[in-house]
Amino acid sequence: MVDRRLKYQFILRKYLVPNEPARFSGKRKTRHMTARVLWEPTAETIDKASITEYSRWLEGEVDFRPTSYAELWRWSVDELEDFWGSLWSYFRVRSATPYSTVLEKRVMPGARWFPGSTINYAEHFFARAEPGKTAILSKTEESGLEEMTWDQLRKKVGSLAESLRGLGIAKGDRVAAYLPNVPEAVVALLACASIGAIWSSCAPDFGVHSAVDRFKQIGPKALVASHGYSYRGKWNTKAEAVKRIREAVPTIENTIMVGEGKETVSASLEWQDLSRGGAEPSFEPVPFDHPLWIMYSSGTTGLPKPIVQGHGGILMEHLKTLSLHNDLGPSDRMFWYTSTGWMMWNYLVGSLMLGSTIVLYEGDPFFPDANTLWSLVDASDMTFLGASAAYVNALMKSGAEPRSTYSLRSLRGFGSTGSALTPDAFEWVYAHVKPDIWLTSVSGGTDLCTAFLGGCPLLPVKAGEIQCRNLGADVAAFDELGRPLVGEMGELVILEPMPSMPLFLWGDATGERYRESYFSVFPGVWRHGDWVKIDEDGACVIYGRSDATIKRMGVRMGTSEIYGVVESIPQVAESLVVDMEFLGGRSYMPLFVVPRGDGGLSDELKGEIRQRIRTELSPKMVPDEIFAVPEIPRTLNGKKLEVPVRRIFLGAEPSKVYNPGSLKNPDSMSYFIEFAKSIRGNGSGSKGA
Repeated sequence: MVDRRLKYQFILRKYLVPNEPARFSGKRKTRHMTARVLWEPTAETIDKASITEYSRWLEGEVDFRPTSYAELWRWSVDELEDFWGSLWSYFRVRSATPYSTVLEKRVMPGARWFPGSTINYAEHFFARAEPGKTAILSKTEESGLEEMTWDQLRKKVGSLAESLRGLGIAKGDRVAAYLPNVPEAVVALLACASIGAIWSSCAPDFGVHSAVDRFKQIGPKALVASHGYSYRGKWNTKAEAVKRIREAVPTIENTIMVGEGKETVSASLEWQDLSRGGAEPSFEPVPFDHPLWIMYSSGTTGLPKPIVQGHGGILMEHLKTLSLHNDLGPSDRMFWYTSTGWMMWNYLVGSLMLGSTIVLYEGDPFFPDANTLWSLVDASDMTFLGASAAYVNALMKSGAEPRSTYSLRSLRGFGSTGSALTPDAFEWVYAHVKPDIWLTSVSGGTDLCTAFLGGCPLLPVKAGEIQCRNLGADVAAFDELGRPLVGEMGELVILEPMPSMPLFLWGDATGERYRESYFSVFPGVWRHGDWVKIDEDGACVIYGRSDATIKRMGVRMGTSEIYGVVESIPQVAESLVVDMEFLGGRSYMPLFVVPRGDGGLSDELKGEIRQRIRTELSPKMVPDEIFAVPEIPRTLNGKKLEVPVRRIFLGAEPSKVYNPGSLKNPDSMSYFIEFAKSIRGNGSGSKGA
């Protein structure tokens, strides 16, 4: 396994060097068109950037002064121990005991980081705190903007931690949270981390079945839950759901209820009784690889995958990415539209470690209209706004004009993730939000709770491209045989260990499920499951999930490319495409669209869809048939169910392909199950286009 990994590394070192010409002699593709530059950093931006400060600091510490980002990235993945060791010193990581070495084993899986160190993730949240300064700004649909200072946050964390200890919760015990995106969730996470307990959360819009599927696997000792939440002006009570979760998870000994509700939950404790007081937090030193939290994969098939990440790995990764790639510091106010069921919530909370203020919003970003978040920008003096690509696409079709409606004076950065951001969406942001904003499209995943492709304030922003591979992230594109590709779409792989990679999957005693999930295709190399193109200059483009790719008549294309074209049509709300490749028969590729407005799926709209795909992508990618559907099935985290739908179309039993509890809209699958029956009856599509 190790020899094969080293072989991959040798190939990559030889051929995949940023800012140098590709040395392939075969018919490898390079970028066939130049993406339009939409933003370039000024001299002042570069000079003040955190990554510039870090580069200057490096020169005095390790006698290395990079002259470009490409050079810095190359050093960070070639000299892995030097790079991560430098971050330990640069960010002044606190440890009760010294580490013996930076990286004990440079292999995957099995890498062990900073052995010997004993740290606490939560302790680092207060290292840069300024007394009296705002730590958290929060808003819900029902409330105005509310403030929590660092002093208040510290006292609440200390008091809740003391109460948790009083309830018998100790290092290694699990605490589950069924909470909306409110300050109490942040307090509870930090209180758990401070005593070495293991946190796990999901949003209250997850149904009981979904929450139980997650929490029952990990055996939590306590449950912190909300009485309810408001969405689109409607109050959703969760008292009954909490009772059912508690009944289904027998390990829960105590239930702590947050907020107020009309219904009571018997035998529960009240949040305000446990978090009041002025106790100072104490921080339990734990090994670098002590579990911090358990996150979950989308879990479309079977139970959600419980991913365990550690105190030290998350600490190092979030300090690096939020500081050097998001360029955050004490003067920033960071926001990401998220929920406690998405890794971006954990990522957002990590901004506090840099002394930044975080902004929380709980509610629908389009209620009462599309201006909701832009109003929040001005009200909170937000400096960095993050959201999903789906949010940007919805904004484009809503007719919103943030630039002309709000000042947005404080806003300097805009982040996008969750799926690929199309070139049109890039252009829209610069035309309708702010012409001088730094737009950072990023890609990563729950599996590492970070972005490994992202932004860099030293580089230009080009339409449709992710600026760079992040420092310490040795990302490459492989073909089916494990050969590196430059300027061509391939499997996204990671060639070197990263500290925030999962410690293990909960309940996976032998590690078999872990190895199968990430290392079964290329032994010793992390296969992430996305298609990516990495150009010679290090810029990247994500094309969607590699197991849902389209390959027709010799042309391979990521589904995100098709969605980018189809969903740019104003009359289309969203879409789903599936290529079945029937054995013994012709390939059949239907396209499903959700029409916008009252026009429905007219012949004219079908014609426009086909023409756009033919001219903007390829005639080979024109769908065989186009169907109108009421909605596209999505996971609770918002991902389209491309692979499960494809498997059902090919004959798989639905109950073995997807878990209804893992879907945001489980009823949406009914259409596709019936559709599968019709196409299996004749070997190809015949429902009519």
